[in-house]
Amino acid sequence: MFNMSARIFKLNPPQILVLGFAGIILLGTLLLMLPIANTTGESLAFIDAFFTATSATCVTGLVIMDTGYYFSTFGQIVIAVLIQIGGLGFMTMTTLIAIVFRRKISLRERLILQEALNQSSIEGIVKLVRKVLFYSLTIEAIGAILFTIRWSFDMPLGKAIYFGVFHAISFFNNAGFDLFGKFRSLTMYVDDPIINIVSIGLIVFGGLGFVVLSDLVGIRQIKKLSLHSKVVISMTSFLIVFGAVVIFILEFSNSKTLSPLDTMGKILASIFQSVTTRTTGANSLDIAGLRQATQFFMIILMFIGASPGSTGGGIKTTTFAILIGAVISMVKGRDDVVMFRYRIAQERIFKAITITMLSLIVVIGVTMILSATEDSRFLVILFETTSAFGTVGLSMGLTPELSTIGKVLISLTMFVGRLGPITLGYALSKKNKELYRHPEGKMIIG
Repeated sequence: MFNMSARIFKLNPPQILVLGFAGIILLGTLLLMLPIANTTGESLAFIDAFFTATSATCVTGLVIMDTGYYFSTFGQIVIAVLIQIGGLGFMTMTTLIAIVFRRKISLRERLILQEALNQSSIEGIVKLVRKVLFYSLTIEAIGAILFTIRWSFDMPLGKAIYFGVFHAISFFNNAGFDLFGKFRSLTMYVDDPIINIVSIGLIVFGGLGFVVLSDLVGIRQIKKLSLHSKVVISMTSFLIVFGAVVIFILEFSNSKTLSPLDTMGKILASIFQSVTTRTTGANSLDIAGLRQATQFFMIILMFIGASPGSTGGGIKTTTFAILIGAVISMVKGRDDVVMFRYRIAQERIFKAITITMLSLIVVIGVTMILSATEDSRFLVILFETTSAFGTVGLSMGLTPELSTIGKVLISLTMFVGRLGPITLGYALSKKNKELYRHPEGKMIIG
């Protein structure tokens, strides 16, 4: 027993995060396997329960069974709790318990929180956790109230409250699970301004990152925002607008998506799909009915994903911004990448390149394997894989038809996407300190 405790104590923060998320997924799997968790009264197969628990904990939203029809109220509550824990991070929830019981947060726990929240130091980390919890619960509560008011016109008040709370948690944490049944998501509310605006607000706030939310609340002038917040807000705004314009243009005349809608409906649907594609996975348009050009464009948006320290996945907006900045600097013959009059450290640039390359390797590798194991078109498989890695949850219909191997691969992809390839890399490898530097060499590139 002592040796086991000693080994756990020696684990580094990335390893603890990996094991923590794995433990939550396993617990969620066991709970979803209980007969009480579904409407059939029979035990769910382990692989299906594992896939659903992974999708919920990794805030993805890919589903094998229809959440609204198959799972009972108990099963849906388990999924909602997994989404909340997965979105905020299990260490954040652990810290909440410690704060409630007034237990001191140790240095080791602060280091794990630093890793979980993607911070550069432990200074003020517990204070940030308090803010994370306050902002999250406040935004979710506001979203739940607004949803409840709107849905009270369509269903009994009790059901409207239940739907409001569930979808506020799901959308803020960028999970994309829904209870409407028949895999419809929000397609019946495609031109409803209230549902669209509230959903977009929840998704955007959840995808900005808790550091940015804290910065926005505590700042009095936009000019005094941190560099990180400026880059995140600028890149997020650009991707939303650019994505909406591209989707609007590509789908304007498509009879299966935007064509039947009026002008306002087309605009709302385009904006909603642009927002949700990078992070959440809820859809107001039929994804399978989109043109191939739109589907491929959405793959790019899903790969970019949300922002660091948020509930979303992908390579992150800041990584994408640094890559674009590096390309511009190289084309202009500059030595430094400069953003908002700040020079970006070379170590940050190397990390952005590393994250992107590792992410590409994961997506391409899984897509190639699934192309051999699944009977589907390549674009559909690439779409599903990228959606899993970006913890988005959008699907062209492949998920319910996945083979056992496919379910395992997509589950692992969601897990890697939620934790990040670099975190997993640190967790699985030993960091050796270099004792010397090799002489510089030159080679031809391009």
